Amino acid sequence: MKNQYCDGVSRRNFVQAGLGGLGLSQLLGARVLAAEGSPRAKSCIFVWMDGGPSHYETFDPKPSAPAEIRGAFGTIETNVNGVTFSEHVPQIAQVMDRLTIIRSISHHDSGHGGGNHYLTTGRPTPMPVACGAKVSFHPSIGSVIAKERGSQEGLPAYVQFALPGPLRSGGPNFLGAKYAPFYINNNPNQPDFRMQDVTLPAGISDVRSNRRETLRRNIDTLQRISDTAARDPARGLDSFYQQALDLITSPKAKKAFDIHTEPEKTRDAYGRTMVGQQCLLARRLVQAGVPFVVVQHAGWDHHANIFTYLKNRYLPIFDTAFSALIRDLDERGMLEDTLVLALGEFGRTPTINKNAGRDHWPSAMSVVAAGAGVPRGQVIGATDAKGHSSSERRLSVEDFSTTLFAKMGIDSTKFYHDALGRPLPIVDGGKVISELM
Repeated sequence: MKNQYCDGVSRRNFVQAGLGGLGLSQLLGARVLAAEGSPRAKSCIFVWMDGGPSHYETFDPKPSAPAEIRGAFGTIETNVNGVTFSEHVPQIAQVMDRLTIIRSISHHDSGHGGGNHYLTTGRPTPMPVACGAKVSFHPSIGSVIAKERGSQEGLPAYVQFALPGPLRSGGPNFLGAKYAPFYINNNPNQPDFRMQDVTLPAGISDVRSNRRETLRRNIDTLQRISDTAARDPARGLDSFYQQALDLITSPKAKKAFDIHTEPEKTRDAYGRTMVGQQCLLARRLVQAGVPFVVVQHAGWDHHANIFTYLKNRYLPIFDTAFSALIRDLDERGMLEDTLVLALGEFGRTPTINKNAGRDHWPSAMSVVAAGAGVPRGQVIGATDAKGHSSSERRLSVEDFSTTLFAKMGIDSTKFYHDALGRPLPIVDGGKVISELM
């Protein structure tokens, strides 16, 4: 399978629009209102299934629909009575008693660019954009959480696995470089995986590093550093430099990123895949105190041969990694205050096309939620008999985003001012999904 979307954009060549994530090797430069009665999440692991996973072949199968709609897969019973999944996620089926499946979120943007922006920022694009557009009209969810929650003990506030590429709309936009994600550009499944940005270069001792930092501070007395203007770009870069220094010198950060200290049995449980080891490293990062981590599982844009690709590659990898993440968090007692979400930009079309694939379909999609007080073993909403659109408890992207922020203790009605000074709410409308609280 070519490493490319239907829009012709190579996943390996994503470029963040505006102020994107800034890796430390590339650039060294709250208001908290939890929903009443709901536990506040300390952290969130956001598993992004880039390309748009089919709801039919995952968490909303339609076994009674005609063959051209239901597809080639059968169904499997979960460990919650009356809830069925696709037959190719058997391990996730056995942790359904710790999950909530939302089957009724829908929107109207069928392009990768617009759909990605909507689900990763909580706001639609202000104008139609091309399917392949890499747009950033608003700050990403991760950047808002980084701003409102902050970081601790030298750890980044927002980490994004950037393989095979960064999220199209995952940057800070007008919030500035300080709230950009820390990119992990290496594959944690590789034997030589290490984060150079949390390790001093060879030959530089802590003493030498401290001396260099003292020298830098003495030199950096220019007005660009002392200027307190909130939108001074130089100040933003200096802030990012300080974050870089904190990360390099933080023992807690070094420990969190060292996946090689995990027992082999644990690493095997997650699956020796890039996605599996991303999920494991995400658990280590939230365990250390990182508020928001994006795991990427790219490649769900199956316009052709969807059943072959899903059966032989995508579903087994996701099934192993995600189920292991849920079990591991739960066994460690971390699921109580860690919100876990798995989703893409939309679902797939009801009818299988002439190439044995499914096309983009924002009218119906499934989202998996767990942890941080999310009730266990429930299904929210439903699609009609053909999986065409929401037929019960129709929910918007704004509802989903509002709920996510509420879980993280953030008031989504709070206003920021954009680069032109215009006031914009974090989310424009939306109601908390009560079933998740």
